[in-house]
Amino acid sequence: MILKERNAKKRKFLGISYYVLAFGEKSMITRMNYKAGEYVPFHCHPNEQTGYIVSGKIRIRFSKYDEILHVGDSYSIPCEIEHIIEGLEDSTILDFFCPPRQDYL
Repeated sequence: MILKERNAKKRKFLGISYYVLAFGEKSMITRMNYKAGEYVPFHCHPNEQTGYIVSGKIRIRFSKYDEILHVGDSYSIPCEIEHIIEGLEDSTILDFFCPPRQDYL
């Protein structure tokens, strides 16, 4: 699959804007756009989630972690683990999901 940025559709998940950048049979990449103060409440899903902070600053909580992450930091959340992500500043995150999140398509 190839998706040109001009063809990406803006979507929302629990109030957070995001774009599905590409997906295949076994993986997906999204660009999440948090505004300062926005957050996704505690939730879990059957997808492993790995993220990279492109801009801004976030707080992430899952398992034993409660961390502030900055540009260049990354994380990986196992399947079925409750987690929360909060934008402390306007932030952009690249999130990778395996397998793809069907609710995002």
